[in-house]
Amino acid sequence: MKKTLLSLAILTSFAAQAEEGMWMPQQLPQVAKQLKAAGLKLDPATLTKLTEFPMGAVVSLGGCSASFVSPQGLVITNHHCVYNSVAVNSTPQNDLLTNGFLAKTMADELPAAPGSRVFVTEEVSNVSNRVISPDVAKLTGKARVDAMEKNQKALVAECEKDAGYRCTVASFYGGLEFYRIKQLEIRDVRLVHAPPSGVGKFGGDTDNWMWPRHTGDYGFYRAYVSRDGKAADYAKDNVPYKPKHVLKVAREGVKEGDFIMALGYPGRTNRHRLPSEVAFTFDWNYPAFVKASGETLAVIERETKNDPAARLKYAGQVAGVNNYYKNRKGMIASYEGSDILAHKTAEHNALKAWVDGNAARKAEFGADIDTVEKLIAQRDAATKREFFLGYSTPRFLNSARTLYRLSNERTKADAERKSGYQERDLPRLTSVISGQDRTYDEKVDKALVLNFLKQYSAQPAAEHNAAFDNALGIRAGMGEAELKAALDKLYAGSQLQNKDFRSAWMNKSPADFKASNDSFIKAAVALYDADRKDEADEEELGGNIQKAYASYMKAKIAYMNSKGQAVYPDANSTLRVTFGNIKGRDYGADGTGSWTAFTTVKGVVAKHTGEGEFNAPEKQLAAIRNKDFGRFADPKLKTVPVDYLATLDITGGNSGSAALNARGELIGLAFDGTLDSIISDWDFNKAATRDIQVDIRYILWNMEKVDHADNLLKEMNAM
Repeated sequence: MKKTLLSLAILTSFAAQAEEGMWMPQQLPQVAKQLKAAGLKLDPATLTKLTEFPMGAVVSLGGCSASFVSPQGLVITNHHCVYNSVAVNSTPQNDLLTNGFLAKTMADELPAAPGSRVFVTEEVSNVSNRVISPDVAKLTGKARVDAMEKNQKALVAECEKDAGYRCTVASFYGGLEFYRIKQLEIRDVRLVHAPPSGVGKFGGDTDNWMWPRHTGDYGFYRAYVSRDGKAADYAKDNVPYKPKHVLKVAREGVKEGDFIMALGYPGRTNRHRLPSEVAFTFDWNYPAFVKASGETLAVIERETKNDPAARLKYAGQVAGVNNYYKNRKGMIASYEGSDILAHKTAEHNALKAWVDGNAARKAEFGADIDTVEKLIAQRDAATKREFFLGYSTPRFLNSARTLYRLSNERTKADAERKSGYQERDLPRLTSVISGQDRTYDEKVDKALVLNFLKQYSAQPAAEHNAAFDNALGIRAGMGEAELKAALDKLYAGSQLQNKDFRSAWMNKSPADFKASNDSFIKAAVALYDADRKDEADEEELGGNIQKAYASYMKAKIAYMNSKGQAVYPDANSTLRVTFGNIKGRDYGADGTGSWTAFTTVKGVVAKHTGEGEFNAPEKQLAAIRNKDFGRFADPKLKTVPVDYLATLDITGGNSGSAALNARGELIGLAFDGTLDSIISDWDFNKAATRDIQVDIRYILWNMEKVDHADNLLKEMNAM
């Protein structure tokens, strides 16, 4: 791998702050001493080998993390990561969310939610010089974006000559470096086991992001392939995938102070952001999101209150919205009581002073640092102006826009199509489009759109999107009754809610779309030219931001390196390793309170109310009262542990990450953080940061004593 300035900066500065950071596997030899000092018994170099143990057992679900735990493709992850799959397989007559689900045989397993995938990472390579080639480096704006996309698509096509693989090119350090990720894409994913919500979601949204916690956040999928071992769509004669490596369940329990590491796919952190980005996020963007999320939850609650079938259809969305709703509220609260903006500003000013203090540095970086601030201000203004558009668009109008875009893109050679509409994208797109009705109810969708359309309509006419208004038949200043009438007409004139009708449009020509009288399709056609112009404008701005931001990050890395500080990349949904120790914490003013490292099943009984979020299954309560703990009781706690705290640096996307001990054995699953520490997404706080794991002993105890999942325990060699 060619050593860029960035790579050299990393190599010389890792040792400074190894206690924080979401490390790329190939970076771990640079923190080998810290890993060993923390307690790792494995050779750190083994963690860099993606096709060896234990990394070869760790997978992505495309939003959550997971791991293989048997040679028969059994995958363990969080309950909330399989939640939507449980919901779409539930009916009012067979409510799997409430009652849980266990397939006693492979024949009993159910198809996961449409679009579900298991991604097995096999190769990561630095392709920075192939994305930003010398010719591309000279370009700006949309021309730069187009050239970069062309190079990225070529890299992906080259990688995907191997059938069944999904390859992506991920951006690191604000577009300064790029890595190609090669993953086996397993498309036949089936639901195997999920405990009742009274276990897997015990405490619900009340306890979400809180400690003490008593949630059994676990569930199981199985990955299937064709009989010849190739990735394939769902088919009854498919067979379980045979992973090269699986995680071994730890036989010994853990205790406070023990080494722990989590392997997974963290989604997004923002520790390298500019002060202006921090201010915009916390002063406007997050508050607007919180308000909109609260309204979304209220509308869904109102519209599904007396409709159990609709409630099940929206259960997955409600869970997802609730999660981020509380997360963002917690972030705002932490930010308001902090000096984050002040010290980010001070750091940024120090960087600019360092750049200005040297003629060569000023010539290389000075203009771009000033430029990136101005460009980001333009992006923020557009975000404000367009905020309500996404919320105000009917779901099947968005589907129609996607289908019409696909129809137009398919008139081009595959290599010339926009990313997302190439042949490689069709299996997942087909699955999502065909399965939309399983999570859709017209009255709910219409009520959600109306709620936000009223707020959009109230904006000044100058802030309206004329093409959108014309397509929906609305105008600025319209009242609720007029808006509702326009929506009623729009929804009544479409058949896209019909699965067969909708799926048929996957293969229609642009002429077919233009000739259609379906109201959503007509609106999509009417919006097409304006959508492409908006996209081009965004790409022009995005290309200029990428060029300036990469230069800013190059300057920041050089500056931090000059002070001997570590530079690790922000999370971007690629495979990372974080390590630390199991540890409680003091909290409150002057350490006036404390959190123990473990919770136990005693807390389940104490919190149980018999209704709502705190309704543990009676079978579980009986086992607790009878002290039927067997081999799962902790010798010190004298009972079964449920969850525990650790000092791991994680974020969204890490949900389901395997928590491993010093020998690489499975000791639990990461699933959450504490509310006052999630601000670490923006500003890492070593003293406050704690993440939450469900203890493997609690998982196994529930499976053996409550759900009698003996078939899975034997398969995992955990009996």
